[in-house]
Amino acid sequence: MSPGWADGDRGLFSISVAAELAGLHPQTLRIYEREGLIDPARSGGGTRRYSRHDIDRLAEICALTADGLNLAGIRRVLRMQAETRQLQAELARLRELLDGGAPAA
Repeated sequence: MSPGWADGDRGLFSISVAAELAGLHPQTLRIYEREGLIDPARSGGGTRRYSRHDIDRLAEICALTADGLNLAGIRRVLRMQAETRQLQAELARLRELLDGGAPAA
């Protein structure tokens, strides 16, 4: 596996490839970007470059849409998930400090 592929945050895919991988129309990806649901990297020339993590996020957005959520609801769910991950990381760090530096179980 090449080093670029191993980095899940590296923008590798054009909008047409990302749309195909996600099963969406490229215009839908532009709407999701405009609504703040996804933020692809940009090349030096300004072309959108989607990462593997972006593709995973698009799949998650599709699942939430299929569950009946609108874009505002999806934005709120994604924000709460990010906050939960941040709080879990902080909790793990605090537990490690309380346990005298022993790794969290």
